[in-house]
Amino acid sequence: MLLAFLILIPILATVALLAGAPARLTTLGAAAINLILGLFAASCASCVSTLSFPVLQNPSIHFSLGLDGMSAVLLALSVIVTMAAALSGKCPEGREKLWYSSILLISAGAIGAFISTDLFFFYAFHELALIPTFLMIGILGRGGHERKEIAWKTTIYLAFGSIVLLGGLLLAASQLDSLAFADLKPVSEHQNAIALLLIIGFGTLVSLFPFHSWAAPAYASAPAPVAMLHAGVLKKFGLYGLLRVGLAVAPEGMAHWLNLLLVLLLCNIIWVGLVTINQKRLDSMLGNSSVMHMGYIFLAIGAAISSGGEILDSNGAMTLAASAAVLLMFAHGISIALSFSLASDIESKTGTLEMNKLGGLAKTAPKLCFLFGLVAMASIGLPGLANFAGEIMVFFSGFEAWTSDQALGPVQIATIIAIWGVVISAVYMLRAFRNTFQGPLEERCENVSDLTLLEKAPAILLSIVLLAVGLYPNLLLNLLR
Repeated sequence: MLLAFLILIPILATVALLAGAPARLTTLGAAAINLILGLFAASCASCVSTLSFPVLQNPSIHFSLGLDGMSAVLLALSVIVTMAAALSGKCPEGREKLWYSSILLISAGAIGAFISTDLFFFYAFHELALIPTFLMIGILGRGGHERKEIAWKTTIYLAFGSIVLLGGLLLAASQLDSLAFADLKPVSEHQNAIALLLIIGFGTLVSLFPFHSWAAPAYASAPAPVAMLHAGVLKKFGLYGLLRVGLAVAPEGMAHWLNLLLVLLLCNIIWVGLVTINQKRLDSMLGNSSVMHMGYIFLAIGAAISSGGEILDSNGAMTLAASAAVLLMFAHGISIALSFSLASDIESKTGTLEMNKLGGLAKTAPKLCFLFGLVAMASIGLPGLANFAGEIMVFFSGFEAWTSDQALGPVQIATIIAIWGVVISAVYMLRAFRNTFQGPLEERCENVSDLTLLEKAPAILLSIVLLAVGLYPNLLLNLLR
């Protein structure tokens, strides 16, 4: 029942605050309870009982919840970012119910998707989380009238991805006896078509090039908690789905489209990386950075495909490529959530995120400067922080199946090219740090106050996680073994 409570608590908290309970207090309480329960469940996934009961007999659909190493890591990511999101941002006066209920429902949808072990509910919980995302961008987002256009553009892209994904899942389900993850197996027909539908469907949800253009404007316009939860947590649904479902039902089909996937992910890393360098606003830069870094996780998935599509070795532990993908999903989720939280603080204190209108903030807000510098180093891949561990494992996984007497294959060539993304990341993150915190003190920054204890709380939580996993990656890798 513990897993069911992780979904029910945010839903019941939403009902309570809509009925008149104190919105902020109720949300923080629910997030704190889920943080404790979620981390406990993730740390001992093998001892958490599964839950399953039939919903339909034909087709066979069960409401099933369970945990293994991969879902445990993503559950931990979900509850940590939810706690930080509940503490972040400034709710507009009179909009408390929409603001906090959206945080809770996005969290419930993400958690439900990651711990569901049935294809139907895996898909359905993700769709649940998209509704409050659209409402928050369209109603409470930044950008005036543009926010509505951005909300609709985001919705159209994500709806397109969801419909294409549904087509792929239905085509696969028609050849399966059960929709339970444990019963997934390679289908006998149409593997190439299924794989292509899953790559496009999941890829659109993850902002895989060329279906990526919704993501950066959406994150730049979204209120901080929504940007944190969507970019940090919900976006990992598509990557998780390719590992969990795509490689299980269509391994040969995924191998058929491997070269196409490699080209697209390199566009994410190199093309979108160059676009990121050209951004003038901090929020747009962070949004494009998030899109860029998805390419590294796709690269790990590509390495898994090239190694036969297996994500578990003969001992039942996750392979290097699959472990790299999951670890980097977690690291990116924490770092991008921290980035958007701090960007919200900068905007609330200075009134702008235009980098040419900022400068010298380190003199008036040294704590904010330190925390932003920390997450900038994490995004670049500095050793000792979680992103470095994930990225270096991704690069190693690209050469795991290669020996020195072989010619370089497509995955190895893609890996070598992808390494240049580290240089691109350093350029845009260091330039953003310099423009925002160094140089002459701009007039609008002269009277800026530093972060208060309450404002520092989400940043401290996420920074501790970045450092802990960066210094000891086995905190998560042990779960995957």
